[in-house]
Amino acid sequence: MVFYFTRSSVNSSAYTIYMGKDKYENEDLIKHGWPEDIWFHVDKLSSAHVYLRLHKGENIEDIPKEVLMDCAHLVKANSIEGAIHH
Repeated sequence: MVFYFTRSSVNSSAYTIYMGKDKYENEDLIKHGWPEDIWFHVDKLSSAHVYLRLHKGENIEDIPKEVLMDCAHLVKANSIEGAIHH
């Protein structure tokens, strides 16, 4: 099952974020991704794939920093070596 989240920002409309937890879900995301999706993944490690769907006509520079940070935290927290343990 692919997870999805809605992230709101103070100065923008809500964003939809999709996340696959394993290689099968990640493959589904790759297969069904849109050109408007920004892909997040931990470099050289096994991790979740996270896709952020851009709004129509939006560029990556338009995405609020806190939304980008949320996507980065989701990828790190759902990676083999990047998980934060307390």
